[in-house]
Amino acid sequence: MSVSLPPRGRGTASNPHNRFAPTRVIASDDGWFEEVPPSRATEVRAETAKTIISRNQSPDLPFDRSINPYRGCEHGCIYCYARPSHAYWDLSPGLDFETRLIAKTNAAALLQQQLSKPGYQCAPINLGANTDPYQPIEREQRLTRQCLEILLDYRHPVTIVTKGALILRDLDLLAELAKQRLVAVYISLTTLDDELKRILEPRAAAPSARLRAIRVLRQQDIPVGVLCSPMIPMINDMELERLLEAAQQAGAQSANYMLLRLPREVAPLFEEWLRAHHPQRAEHVLSLIRQSRGGELYDSRFGARFRGEGAFAELLAQRFALAIRRLGLQRRQALQLDCSRFAPPGGQLALL
Repeated sequence: MSVSLPPRGRGTASNPHNRFAPTRVIASDDGWFEEVPPSRATEVRAETAKTIISRNQSPDLPFDRSINPYRGCEHGCIYCYARPSHAYWDLSPGLDFETRLIAKTNAAALLQQQLSKPGYQCAPINLGANTDPYQPIEREQRLTRQCLEILLDYRHPVTIVTKGALILRDLDLLAELAKQRLVAVYISLTTLDDELKRILEPRAAAPSARLRAIRVLRQQDIPVGVLCSPMIPMINDMELERLLEAAQQAGAQSANYMLLRLPREVAPLFEEWLRAHHPQRAEHVLSLIRQSRGGELYDSRFGARFRGEGAFAELLAQRFALAIRRLGLQRRQALQLDCSRFAPPGGQLALL
C-alpha cells in the first residue's frame, strides 16, 4: 500500500474534503511523486467573531466555558480531536487545519464586553480547550496575551492547556494572576522522544522545552500540572511513567491523561499516518484502539471517551494511578481558583 508523506513540518499529507462539501474531487495516482514533499506555507486570515466564550455541559470536563482565539492549529498534531471543526468553515480537517488558520482578531474586545454584562456569573475560563492558544502564530497575533490582560484586569480565574513554550513570554501576567489565585497551567506532554515528536506533533515545542516551561512556571509560583495526552497504544503508552516522572522532577504538582480519541475525519488521517510511519505495527495499534472503544475507532459516550474501556484501558488507568501515588502528584490541581475576586473595572462598588 502506497502512503504519501506529509509536506515538511506538517502532520498529514492528506487534505480530504470536509463532510459538508457539496462536491468532491478524487485524486488519481499517475505514478509520479516527489520523494521529499514540498513545504506548505501557513496562511492566516482574520475573523471578526460574534462571541468569544464557548459553553459546554460535558460531565467529562472540569470547566463549563472556554476561549479559543484561533481556529485551526499550526502545531499539526495528527491526532488532534479539533480537526473536524475546520469543516464548519468549508476547510479540510487535514492539511488545511494546520496551514489555513483563522485568528479572532477582536477576541479581547469581545471578552471585555461579555465579562462586563450585568448578568455574568464568574467561573474559571479555560484557554486551549480546542486549539492551542500558544501555537506559533500567537507570537505575532498576541491574541492570547490580550485575553490574559483582560482577565487580569477583571480578576477573572483562568486555566490554560498548551504544548507551546511561548507561554513563558507571558510570565509577567501569569505571575500576577497566580498571586491572586486566578490561574493554573497544564502543559501537554506526549513523548520524551524528539523523533516521535517530530512526526506526531511537527510544529509543537520539543519535550525538553515543555519540561523547561514547567520548571520556569513553578519558579514563579504559578500552579502547573502535566497532561499526558493522548496515550496511543504501542506508540507512546509505554512512556507514561517516564513522562510523569520527568514532569514531577520539573515541578509539576498534578497530572492527568487521556486515551487517544479519533472522532470523524481524525480516524482516517491517523490511520494514514500510522501506516506511513509505523507500518509493521499499524494493525496491532488499531486493534488495541478498537478493543478500548467497543469495537470501533471512536466512542463518543461521556465517561468513556477520555479513558476507554476494556483490558488495555483498565491497565493504563492502573498504571497511571500507581505512578501518581508514587510520585505524589494530584489527579487535578488541588488549588481552587478564586472566583470571589471578580470585579469588572469601573464597576459600582458595594455600599458599606
